[in-house]
Amino acid sequence: EVQLQASGGGLVQAGGSLRLSCVASGFTFDDYVIGWFRQAPGKEREGVSCIGQSGISKNYVESVKGRFTISRDNANNTVYLQMDSLRPEDTAVYFCAATITYLKCYNALRWNYGMDYWGKGTQVTVSS
Repeated sequence: EVQLQASGGGLVQAGGSLRLSCVASGFTFDDYVIGWFRQAPGKEREGVSCIGQSGISKNYVESVKGRFTISRDNANNTVYLQMDSLRPEDTAVYFCAATITYLKCYNALRWNYGMDYWGKGTQVTVSS
């Protein structure tokens, strides 16, 4: 059974940091591209970042560039999202998802479809 479990969310003041983790199981982790997505209350889900199978290829949406850093540890089937300089508008439920090609994840950041597997989210709340 494919599973993706995001964790590490919480309540933080504006300007603070959080590190999210996404632990995967049930598939060959280093064959898959992993993406982070988020959904704020009353809004559609949006893309945040993608990381390729080796960890070299990375993309971020404009709103998080320079503040968020994605990384992966294939030995432990885990992808991380380091979030610094958090803003109230970053408040959302954050999800990780997997797909087999980098192009699908890259397109999903913009068009919000194409990921193959989704995990349950973790809540991030940034207070002003």
